[in-house]
Amino acid sequence: MNRAESQEAIPISLVIHTVYCPRRTWLESVGEKTDTAQMQAGTDAHRRADQAGESRAKEHRAVSVRSDRLGLTGRCDVLEGDPGAPLTIVEYKATPVRRRPEVTAANRIQLALQVLCLEEMGEQVAETQIYFTNHRRRVEVHLNEEDFAEAERAVEQTRHIISSPTAPPPVEDDSRCRWCSHVSVCLPSEHRYEAARRRIVATLPDAQVLHLATPGARASLRSGRVEVIKAGDTLMTIPLERVFGIVVHGNVDVSSALLREMCWRDRCVVWCSWSGRVIGWSQGADSPNGLQRVQQHVASARGRLDIAQQMVAAKIANQATLLRRNGDAPRAVDRMRVLQRDALVASSLNDLMGTEGEAAGLYFDSFDTMLEGKTAAFAANRWGGRHRRPAPDPVNAALDYAYALLLGECIRGLVACGLDPHAGFLHSSSRNKPALALDLMEEFRAPVADSVVVRAFRNGEVGSGDFTEIMGACRLSDHGRKQLISGFERRIETSFKHPVFGYDVTWRRAIEVQARLVLGTIDGTQRSYNLTPDRSLG
Repeated sequence: MNRAESQEAIPISLVIHTVYCPRRTWLESVGEKTDTAQMQAGTDAHRRADQAGESRAKEHRAVSVRSDRLGLTGRCDVLEGDPGAPLTIVEYKATPVRRRPEVTAANRIQLALQVLCLEEMGEQVAETQIYFTNHRRRVEVHLNEEDFAEAERAVEQTRHIISSPTAPPPVEDDSRCRWCSHVSVCLPSEHRYEAARRRIVATLPDAQVLHLATPGARASLRSGRVEVIKAGDTLMTIPLERVFGIVVHGNVDVSSALLREMCWRDRCVVWCSWSGRVIGWSQGADSPNGLQRVQQHVASARGRLDIAQQMVAAKIANQATLLRRNGDAPRAVDRMRVLQRDALVASSLNDLMGTEGEAAGLYFDSFDTMLEGKTAAFAANRWGGRHRRPAPDPVNAALDYAYALLLGECIRGLVACGLDPHAGFLHSSSRNKPALALDLMEEFRAPVADSVVVRAFRNGEVGSGDFTEIMGACRLSDHGRKQLISGFERRIETSFKHPVFGYDVTWRRAIEVQARLVLGTIDGTQRSYNLTPDRSLG
């Protein structure tokens, strides 16, 4: 039995990643994708070579190749030559980082593997060349025996990496990380809890989350744009490339074409009820980290008290910080700092939940001290503590809605890195709730959701007229919901200096960073989920 029959063939592109960085190979093999300037430059460089239908008699484009002996599959950009005559391989390359038309070790190995595949397929190769698209220049590459030997060693190394049950560790203090297209999902410094010397920005930095909150409206796809229409009137239109995600609020329709395109682009759609309760979300079929998702369920079933401790400690730290900055309850803040440290040494999940409950009681008993000013007086006077749905007063109604918006963000962050929002470590999955998403949002409740609500009341963004009451249940009006959505988007896109990693990051990106640290704890990249909670995120 040959190699191809005994195991799945490896793409040549994956082997080339190994030459650059073994961890990048792992990330590619588990389905991690990025959309960066480097990736776009590579796509643009191959645009002409990828047009197989434009091949001519002496120029064949996008030619598939394989090697059963090595268990390889791949594609040559261009093969030049007369039928039956020796061929010239021409590989197209962009140089967005190096800026110079120089042949790298990875280029040589890629060409060597293509030669080995073609020769096994019965073809002869006369020359190998690199065409640098930015410089419009061809460079001839002369391969030697060492190149072929190194190429075969790289194949074996790649096979070992992708068959390993754990991820390779990130490289340390390596200049390659600065220019790597996968740095935003690899997080080499973050997994070691070091101060990073770069700024990590959100995926698709010019994109935004689209909130559909007008009852009776319909969002559809037309000529590459998302179009929202109600009763024949166009409410808005935006290029699809600028839509990072969609949140559907209440009775709003979304066309199947738009849903399909969002899945193709690995962008999440979240559905909420009119009151903000998360109903469901969409997820593409090729989400990354499938094996790590299995490991997550095992860890969830067995329990990970260490992860739960860090999440609760961070939550209490952020609550104490928000209360200290905006309220007047110094004794409660001091006690919460003690509980923050107690959370880290809790001996069981029950003890941890007790610590969290005491801290929450102190926090919400003092919540009305943050509702200062005439515009917030109506809300502060009716505050009687935190109560779950149905909300008995305006503050609880606003908190419920803001928490639902935050939950959607946490679900999107977890889906982006392939984790299951249901299998958690602090909240129970027994009632079929998105337990891990609820876990992840704990440390972001105060600095994001609570902050939005406090600011909305104090600044008069929402007033008494934005709430209605039916049989003791307080509800937000359409205008009130839109005001909170607007405030939430401003807050979630606000940049702050990360207390651990030292770079400027938006709250939206910070949520995904924390989700990836959970992933790193599960896949073996790091030993523990450690937020250094003596420094709050707020």
